[in-house]
Amino acid sequence: MDIFERLLNNRGPLGRYSNLSEGYFMFPKLEGEIGPRMKFMGKEVLTWSLNDYLGLGNHPEVRKVDAQAAADWGLAYPMGARMMSGNSVHHEELERQLAEFIQKEAVLLLNYGYQGIMSVIDALTDRKDVIVYDAECHACIIDGLRMHMGKRFVYPHNDIENLEKQLSRATRLAEENGGGVLVITEGVFGMSGNQGKIKEIVDLKKKFSFRLLVDDAHGFGTLGATGAGAGEEQGVQEGIDLYFSTFAKSMAAIGAFVGGDTDIVDFLKYNTRSQIFAKTLPMPFVIGAMKRLELLRTEPEHKERLWTIVNALQSGLKSRGFNIGTTQACVTPVIVSGSVGEAAVLIKDLRENYNIFCSVVIYPVVPKDVIMMRLIPTASHSLEDVEETLKAFEVIKHKLDKGAYRLTELATDFDS
Repeated sequence: MDIFERLLNNRGPLGRYSNLSEGYFMFPKLEGEIGPRMKFMGKEVLTWSLNDYLGLGNHPEVRKVDAQAAADWGLAYPMGARMMSGNSVHHEELERQLAEFIQKEAVLLLNYGYQGIMSVIDALTDRKDVIVYDAECHACIIDGLRMHMGKRFVYPHNDIENLEKQLSRATRLAEENGGGVLVITEGVFGMSGNQGKIKEIVDLKKKFSFRLLVDDAHGFGTLGATGAGAGEEQGVQEGIDLYFSTFAKSMAAIGAFVGGDTDIVDFLKYNTRSQIFAKTLPMPFVIGAMKRLELLRTEPEHKERLWTIVNALQSGLKSRGFNIGTTQACVTPVIVSGSVGEAAVLIKDLRENYNIFCSVVIYPVVPKDVIMMRLIPTASHSLEDVEETLKAFEVIKHKLDKGAYRLTELATDFDS
């Protein structure tokens, strides 16, 4: 069979809805300045789907620095891969500042979070090594594992007892092969909002020999006394061997970094293929990241305001009978029962009749007959925004309970 013909005959679990959903449910276009109020299909909506946790995406000082850096440097400088011709004192200074902030000896700057962690996993392990990872790790980690030519074991989400069993298996196999063991988890899991059980994992180092890589994309800037993330929040930052995060959340930018002991970061500098063979991060992103990091360090009020909104939203949803799972972070899942078709009608109702824009997660990301609405509070939201949203959710809960979304034409189209 022709490869294209095979692909077009089976567009995948989400692609099958493309003719019904593109431009509205999938690949929607939010327009206007980043913030709680944006335009969707020409109409102002209250937006809960942006990972701009600290509200820096449209911060006037950030915008000013970004614009000045673009004017000073352009988007091309420095040209080339960093190892060859793309290094600068500013790249190195950003790494120094990040290392100090996350309490690690050294940091390596990366172009992107997704490709960055894939390449870090690839650089760290060979076919003799064994990787043990949490079942709910992000797609970027799973794709990194697909590149791993050795054995890997998965443990159920945050199940430390099962992790211990997997570590016993991994240790035996690694010893037979002459390899080592790498454990991968997340600081905050992006769908559930659960924190990874980093403290309990670090405690297992007393019993097993392994290295720990933590992807803290959603924890960096939002958790811990200084904002250094989930490891700081749990009091075990020093027990994380490699701390990874992206600029795409709290920093509202492009780029990523990995931090750890100087010798291993130096190894990654010379062996992380996505950096060695790709153009370096352009200067405006580097200068802009330093400004954002400065605001993280010197203006804790952004994080304080964020948590005021988080607590108001999450407590308000729970008091109204909504299931928000076991979130321990800003990520706020709202979990209800219903089909894919009902999810489509519900979200359309929220957007068209209540001017509320949030993301919806359906099967196969969540089990069948589960609808997850995923709300991301930010420091830019107001308590009035929270109250408006809670009132709308009260109404849609009543409609859901009555089955009002079940028998519409749109629901039938999606469920067919």
